Amino acid sequence: MTTDVPASDVPASGDPEVGGRLAALGRFCFRHRRWVLGLWAVVLVVGVLIGGRVFEGTVAGAAGSSEADRGTAVVTAADPAKGSVTAVVDGVPVEDQAVRTAVTRATAEITALPGVASVTDTYGSAAGSGPAQRSADGNASLVTVRMTDGSSNAQLSAVTERLSGIAADGAKVTVGGDLVLQQEVKKQTERDTRFGEIVTLPLTLVVMVLVFGGLAAASLPVIGAVASVGGALLAMFGFSKIMDIDTSVLPIATVLGLGLSIDYALLMVNRFREERGHGAGIAAAVERTAATAGRTVAFSGLTVAVALSGLFIFTSPVLAAVAAAGVSVVVIAVAAALTLVPALLGFAGHRIKTPTAPVPDEGFFSRTVRRVRKKAVPVALACTALLVAAGAPFAGAEMRNSGAAVLPASSAGRQVSETVDQRFPQVAPAPVTVVVRGGAAVAQAYADDVVAKLPGVAGVRAVTPVGEQLSTVDVLVHGDPQGSAAKDVVKELRAERGGLTTYVTGGAASVVDFQHELLTRGPWALGLVAIGTLILLFLMTGSVVMPVKALLMNLLSLGASLGALTLVFQDGWFSGFLGFSPVGGLETFIPVLVFAFAFGLSMDYEVFLLARIKELRDRGYSSTRSVELGLQRSGKIITSAALLMVIVFAGFAAGDMLMVKQMGIALAVAVAVDATLVRCLLVPAAMSLFGEFNWWAPAPLRRLHRRFGLSEHTELPPIAAAVLPAQRGPAQEPAEHEPAASTDGPTATVMAKPEPVGAATQPVERVEPAAAALLRVEPAGPVGAEGLVGAVTER
Repeated sequence: MTTDVPASDVPASGDPEVGGRLAALGRFCFRHRRWVLGLWAVVLVVGVLIGGRVFEGTVAGAAGSSEADRGTAVVTAADPAKGSVTAVVDGVPVEDQAVRTAVTRATAEITALPGVASVTDTYGSAAGSGPAQRSADGNASLVTVRMTDGSSNAQLSAVTERLSGIAADGAKVTVGGDLVLQQEVKKQTERDTRFGEIVTLPLTLVVMVLVFGGLAAASLPVIGAVASVGGALLAMFGFSKIMDIDTSVLPIATVLGLGLSIDYALLMVNRFREERGHGAGIAAAVERTAATAGRTVAFSGLTVAVALSGLFIFTSPVLAAVAAAGVSVVVIAVAAALTLVPALLGFAGHRIKTPTAPVPDEGFFSRTVRRVRKKAVPVALACTALLVAAGAPFAGAEMRNSGAAVLPASSAGRQVSETVDQRFPQVAPAPVTVVVRGGAAVAQAYADDVVAKLPGVAGVRAVTPVGEQLSTVDVLVHGDPQGSAAKDVVKELRAERGGLTTYVTGGAASVVDFQHELLTRGPWALGLVAIGTLILLFLMTGSVVMPVKALLMNLLSLGASLGALTLVFQDGWFSGFLGFSPVGGLETFIPVLVFAFAFGLSMDYEVFLLARIKELRDRGYSSTRSVELGLQRSGKIITSAALLMVIVFAGFAAGDMLMVKQMGIALAVAVAVDATLVRCLLVPAAMSLFGEFNWWAPAPLRRLHRRFGLSEHTELPPIAAAVLPAQRGPAQEPAEHEPAASTDGPTATVMAKPEPVGAATQPVERVEPAAAALLRVEPAGPVGAEGLVGAVTER
């Protein structure tokens, strides 16, 4: 087979190939890098081209199977109108002749437009017209257009343009309504998504330049992330053809895919630089990177996918759509890291700055571990207490459907909705609506005999027939329309139906239904995620202690995130700085999404750290030293990855959509807490307390792991004739606290000649402890101007 790779890039015969499928995949993508890059370019271009169509195919508020959703669906099926457009004419007395003439003329013209079912105003005689369309102060009125085909953008545009054109001196016209709200939600979501991508990608590039010290290495994760976004758009476009995708799903899935893609590519590029620093050529470094970091990426993606799969347990269409989209973008992010990044390394590997020295065994993170180990109990207790206290506010969280409040205050649709609620109470949506199977007389008797007599009911509006043998009863409640009193009314109406077939709907009913689903299906979802996570971490570590510990710590960091979410968006902390008005609660499905996403991301960093610790443990280090070196060697990359994630989430939180802002803030806090307080303090403290017990498992499970365990560390063959950069200095002397002859395992120093000049040899690499082999260097040729050639042999 003909390949597109120069012969100079093929590993030398002295460099044995690394075994395993991931190493083979890395070799293939490196050797066929032009084809791989071309394929991803096609994915990106197609994804960008259909990006706008993805947003067009979404649904603002996809219908589910709860009682509130079923009742709404029954009314929708019976009502010829599929939505409405409402204009508020404000600032001039309703009886002003100029206003009356302008509104009447507009009403007549709109009635003749295609797709219009009816038009009502305060002046006309059509059903629904009259005083209810007039504000109490007499200075504002409504024009409501009910449309038979709300899906037609052309018809909707014609109606909104004519309403906006109502002209009278001093009158201000604002056009909204549910159809306008749906359009605004889609457009605002698309703007926020684009804004998040535009802001975060340059910032992440700057951070990665600082991390890697060069533009070539820093640009690879950004390129991988951009390609992944294209793939994510393609995946979501496909899902939109087979299921309802709520508009809010798109930015949530995008932010996840963008963050994971950057994280995974960052891990791959960092390992590539390590292998180059050990003397590997570009081809060998790519192969070894795929075999080691590639395993970590694949395993990490699997844990995140398991966390998101718990959302499939719920019946809510929003959660099901997020689960489908989320799992797909995780797969795409992993695929980009395992295929596109090796191909890009083939093109730009020679431009990536090679480290002049390996990651030192002594540094900030190793010293932190030793300090923590000395006071492990106080540190563990303090961290746990702090995380529990941070999560305490979530115990008082209120769930609610924000409605038009998800849009910024400048939105016309939100302004109309708030104006109707405040100044036109007779036509404002009722907190609770009961759909009654029966004629108007039957529904009226039910309203008088059952509804009006319930405690908590403040009043009942007139019964409204919506179809043959189908009516609605609007129920008013005391206090917050979605507060505890309203929820009690919903439960009472469902307990006492008066012998009729009824559906209790409305905002309060939707909240009650969602909370019921959380109580009944939430434990199953949590159990699925917990069991899947425990199994995966056991297969990786062979321990039953560390998976349980990881699960508990992730729950603690998750609680802190939800607590911060409650303080900010329910209690209003920093609302002015963040640019939103608190609505008195959290969007119903946001805590569930935060749990799934934050849990998956926390486990992501747990895998990053445990992979290194397990690798060192397998090489013969003690549990204590494995933790110390593991955090030292992975701490920088975990911190950098977390910083990049925080930038991505903060960029999306800077948008105006309330739901996206809530997700961005919650995930940014979760990642920041996990990468600092948990990974750097709580994990070392807990592992120090457990010691060798960290690796305990019952004998039957140990045998099971030996047979089916997933080895996160791949034994790499030695690099033949490794030549390190001339800038590298002598090997570090043992630290004062560490004896020269480490008790953690045998060590040796490999001697090599950095330049083909007849000079004294120097130590260039410290070989890690090996369980069964001692390495030495034997001259394989003459020493002199031709240089010293070292052959590493086993003894």
